[in-house]
Amino acid sequence: MMAPQLSIAGHERISYSALPERKPLHWPNGARVALWVAPNIEHYEYLPEQVRVRNPWPRVPHPDILGYGLRDYGNRVGVWRLMELFDALDLPITVSLSMSVLDMYPDLAEAMMKRQWEFMSHGLYNTRYHWNMSEDEEREAIEVCHEIHKRHTGQRLKGWFSPAASNTLHTPDLVAESGMQYLCDLYHDDQPTPVHVRQGELTSLPYSMEINDSIAWRRGQEADAFAQKMIDEFEVLYAEGAVHGRVMNVAVHPFIMGQPHRIGALAKALEYIRSHEGVWCATGSQIVDWYRQQQSKDMP
Repeated sequence: MMAPQLSIAGHERISYSALPERKPLHWPNGARVALWVAPNIEHYEYLPEQVRVRNPWPRVPHPDILGYGLRDYGNRVGVWRLMELFDALDLPITVSLSMSVLDMYPDLAEAMMKRQWEFMSHGLYNTRYHWNMSEDEEREAIEVCHEIHKRHTGQRLKGWFSPAASNTLHTPDLVAESGMQYLCDLYHDDQPTPVHVRQGELTSLPYSMEINDSIAWRRGQEADAFAQKMIDEFEVLYAEGAVHGRVMNVAVHPFIMGQPHRIGALAKALEYIRSHEGVWCATGSQIVDWYRQQQSKDMP
């Protein structure tokens, strides 16, 4: 067990920076927008433990067949529709991945690795939250994710997004301590930003809770409206990106946008975005690497 260390207070975690006052950020080849697409490929436990803050399934007693079955559809059917679409558009993909998927769904793991999709850890299961974990418990949970990833890919993880956005006060420090480069638990900017951590270096990569089909689905927003929201978001970022390069994230879930009646709307929106010059389609780590290179050039 490691000795307890002081925590970094929230206002000290991220320094305030007004975007118009920053030195312009330029993407490769003069691109205005760095687009990264993040399908959330998750595993939900059929009979989850009653963990800490909230019940993983709203319908009790367990099992919640309705909730589980819908999400199971995503890994059985919906994800393959998304793969066909992403293949057709030649999109690099960064998966927000429940790391247990690599062990529990071998066909899916093989298909993702064949496509050289990047894996960003989304925890072990999406029914195992990090809220109220002790620092040592969370450190161990993060290391388990590293071990699974390395066993399947030979490499350690580069990015982290807490399961169900259940981050703690210690999460950024522990993610950096484990050697990861970027964190997606913060939703505060249209550009990457540095995160202050106890040791190492960590970058906040913009992840969207607005261009996110899960949030839209919970609000009762259907596919055409979500696709139009994607287009509206892109058009503003594209115009602004002429001066200050922007990041656009599209977060989708196979059990939502992988449905037959929704996949077409997603295709139309992504095709529209891809039709523009000055859009850099990249993985999460590619965006962070480029950002860090630009920042190092600007240092005296």
